[in-house]
Amino acid sequence: MVPDDDVLARLRRVRRSDAPADPALLDELPQLHGAAALSEAGRLLGRIPLNRIAPPGRQLRPLRVAIAGTFTADGVAPLLRLELLRAGIQPEIHVSGFDQLAVHLTDPDSSLVRYAPDVTLCLLHDRSFLPPDWDPTALSTLREVLADRLSLLAAAATGFAERTSSIVLLHTVPLSTTEHRKVIGYEGKAALGRIWREFNSGLLDLAERQPLVHTLDLETLLVDHPGRVRDDRLYQFASMAWSPGVESRYAQEAAKFCRAAAGLAKKVLVLDLDNTLWGGVLGDDGPSGIQIGGQYPGNCYADLQRGAAALRRQGVLLAISSKNDPAVVDDVFAHHPELTLRADDFVAQAVSWGRKDHSIRQITQTLNVGLNSVVFADDSSFECDLVRQEIPEVEVVHLAEDPSGHVACLLDAGHFDVLATTAADRERTALYRVRTDRQRFVASFDSAADYLSGLGLQVTVRPADDFMLPRVVQLSLRTNQFNMTGRAHSEARTREMAQASDALVLAFEVADRFGREGVVGALWVAKHADHWLIENFLMSCRVFSRGVEHAVLAALIEDAVAAGVPRLRALLKPGERNRPATGFYPGAGFTRTGEVDGVVTYDLPLAAAPSVMPEWIVLERGSEPVHG
Repeated sequence: MVPDDDVLARLRRVRRSDAPADPALLDELPQLHGAAALSEAGRLLGRIPLNRIAPPGRQLRPLRVAIAGTFTADGVAPLLRLELLRAGIQPEIHVSGFDQLAVHLTDPDSSLVRYAPDVTLCLLHDRSFLPPDWDPTALSTLREVLADRLSLLAAAATGFAERTSSIVLLHTVPLSTTEHRKVIGYEGKAALGRIWREFNSGLLDLAERQPLVHTLDLETLLVDHPGRVRDDRLYQFASMAWSPGVESRYAQEAAKFCRAAAGLAKKVLVLDLDNTLWGGVLGDDGPSGIQIGGQYPGNCYADLQRGAAALRRQGVLLAISSKNDPAVVDDVFAHHPELTLRADDFVAQAVSWGRKDHSIRQITQTLNVGLNSVVFADDSSFECDLVRQEIPEVEVVHLAEDPSGHVACLLDAGHFDVLATTAADRERTALYRVRTDRQRFVASFDSAADYLSGLGLQVTVRPADDFMLPRVVQLSLRTNQFNMTGRAHSEARTREMAQASDALVLAFEVADRFGREGVVGALWVAKHADHWLIENFLMSCRVFSRGVEHAVLAALIEDAVAAGVPRLRALLKPGERNRPATGFYPGAGFTRTGEVDGVVTYDLPLAAAPSVMPEWIVLERGSEPVHG
C-alpha cells in the first residue's frame, strides 16, 4: 500500500505546470485513508487537470454536481471530488453559500438554477428544522412545526427538480444527543423519538412521490460511525453541523449515488468458489468437506451466498470463475444441502484450470457485456492482483482474512447501486440464461439467414407508458454500444416528451421462440412540421445482429407517413463506445446532411424511403401485427 504522505507529495508535485505528468496517480487514490489526507487530496485535485494524473486513454464520466446546505458545507466538496474520481466520474462541483438551500431551490433565477446541475445534494441538519426555543413539554406542537417545515422542503425540492430536471438527493437527519437530552422524562424521550422518526419517514416518502427526488438514509449509515455527528466547537465557531468523519462518510455515499445517477452501476458479479462461496478447497476437502452453513465459519459463507442471491434478485448477473473440476462443481451445486445458490442462479460458469483473467474475458464475451461492468470477488491475493494488472477495467474485491466480513466487503462499496430497480432487472438472470439457449440454437444452423428465420422474432413497438419509463431512462444511462448520441435524457424530460403532443417516446420489446427479452430499447422523437427528429435511438446489446433496430425504424416510418411528415431527421454523435451503431443510419438509406460540434445530421425523405423491415420479424403495433 502506498503511504498517504507519498500520494499527497505526488499530487503537490504534479500540480506544478513544469512537473511531468503522473499517470499512475488516479489508480492510487483509493489507497488514501486518513481523514486529513482525504480532505487535502480533494483540495489538491481541484487544481489539477485530469490528464496529468490519469493513464492515457482513460475516460471518466463528466457530471455536474451541486452542494447546497442548511449549514456550512465547504468541507464536503473536496471529499466528494476525491470520491467521485475514485468512482469513475470527472466532477464539476458547485457549492452554494451558507444556509442558502431554501432560497436557491425556490428562486427560479438562483445561481443554483443557472448552474444546471445533473445532481443536487441537499445537506440538512436538525437545528434547521427545530425551533431554537422548542418546548420539551409541548411535543405535539413540535410535531406540527416539523410537519410544516417538511412540507416546505418537499415543495422546494420537487419544484426545483421539475424546473431543472436535476436529480435531487435529500437525506434523513440525525437528531443530536444534545437536543434529545433536553427532554428529561423517559416517556417524553420516547415520544420525541417517535416524532423525529415520523419526520425522517416523511423525507423517505418523498422518493415515492417525485421520481427525481431521492432520500439517502443517513441515520442508518451512521449506525456504525464511531464518532459524534456534530463537533460542537466547529458548529458554534463555523456553523459546521457535521464532524469531519461524518462529512467523509456522507461524501462516500453521495459519490455512490452520483455513480448510480451517471449510469455507472456494475452489472456482473464474478465469484470464485473455494474459500469464497464456501469454505475450504473442493479439490482437497471433497464435496462433503467444504464449509457452508451451520457454525462458524460455514455460516459466514452462507451469509455471502444470501447476499449474492439478494443482488441476483435485483438484476445483478452472477457468474463463476474457479480453478476446479467442472464435474465436481456440478455435483456440489446439484446435491449439497446447505447451498443457497444453485447452478440456475448463474448465467455463466468458467470452471477450469486456466487463468482467471482469461476466464473473466470469456464470461464477458459470452454475456456480451463490457469488462467495465464486472466486479470480481476472490479470496486469493494472487488472483486479485493478476486481474487488477491484466484487466484494470474490472473492479476487484479481495475477500481477505476473516470470512465474517466477506459479505460486508462485497456489498459496502455499492458497486451495483442504481437509482431504482425495475421488473426487467428482476428478470435479468432468466433473460441471460435464455440467451445461452439461443446461442446453442444458432450453433445448429449453417447460415445466419436460416437461424433468424427459425428464431420466430417478434418486435413490439409502442409509446412508453408510466410502467416502461423507468426502464427506458435506465437504458439511456447504461447503454453505450448502440446509443446514437450517448445522451441520457433525464426522467423528467422523458416523461415530458412522452406526454407532449409535439414529441414521442417509443419503447420496444423483443420476444422469440425462447422467451421474452423485455424492453430493450427506445427512441426519443421531436415532431416538427416538416420533419420528425430522432434525438436519440438506443438499444441493448442483448439483441444485436437480429434486425431489431430496422424493424423499429420501420414502425417509426409508418407513424411518420401516417402523420403526413415528409422526412425523418436523425442525430449521431460517433465515438469509440458507440462504434457498432455508426453505420446504421447510412445503411438504412439516410443521407448525411451536416455536422455541428461533432454531432452528425442525417435525413431520410419518406417519399422514396427504402423498405427496411426484415422479413424474418413480426412487428406488433397494438393488436395488429405487421409482417416484413
